Amino acid sequence: MVYLVEHFYSIQGEGRYTGSPSLFFRFGGCNMKCEGFGCEEVAADGTKVLGCDTVYAVNKEHFAHSWIPIKSENELLNVLDLYELPEGVDVVLTGGEPLIYANDTIFVAFLEALDERGHTITFETNGSLAVDFEKYAIYKKCIFALSVKLSNSGENESKRIRGDTINAIALNAREAFFKFSIDAESINLGLEDEIEEIQTHAPKLKVYCMPLGGSRLEVEKNTEPLIEFCKEKGYNFSDRLHIRIWDQNKGV
Repeated sequence: MVYLVEHFYSIQGEGRYTGSPSLFFRFGGCNMKCEGFGCEEVAADGTKVLGCDTVYAVNKEHFAHSWIPIKSENELLNVLDLYELPEGVDVVLTGGEPLIYANDTIFVAFLEALDERGHTITFETNGSLAVDFEKYAIYKKCIFALSVKLSNSGENESKRIRGDTINAIALNAREAFFKFSIDAESINLGLEDEIEEIQTHAPKLKVYCMPLGGSRLEVEKNTEPLIEFCKEKGYNFSDRLHIRIWDQNKGV
């Protein structure tokens, strides 16, 4: 079953295409928890749930009431009719982890329909789940923003870094790039070595580094140290524009 958490029309707030008008589909479910990021979301019953800044799209136990079960690709395609969209506007699939549905027939049919309508499709993914590019050729037409998780996520290395998967995406996708979330405290704890190790699996991909945070205050706290880190290492700094502008992550 495919679960949709939210959809919204905004601008891309991070990565290579920052500022591009984009229609976002946020899907529910993830193969990681990333509690090391330290973001909290309060569930309906008052429980404080720890995880990434979109924990409401990860933790089904506490947030399932807002997850919409999708029974056909048309339910997803109908979302496009809810907005006044420019022709062929970019469509961004995020989560959670959208590639947990990579082999789902409804999900694949949705991607193929988007492509037929002339939309550019971008996946925001942690890069740990394999994609069958031969069975589902549609994935070769997609862009992959590889937000591979670093040790500051709190996840085990064997779970968050899958070199063969990263390499396959880099070789087969229409386009791919790395996108890392970094906080000021972790910059001096060897994260550059982690990034360099991940790069060995796809050395031609550009690296974008974003300040970690689910609020404007957190993003601003991590911004200047990260800019200096990017200047030193030659990486691209990526703002989190949606959080800086709206001070939230939902619906923007």
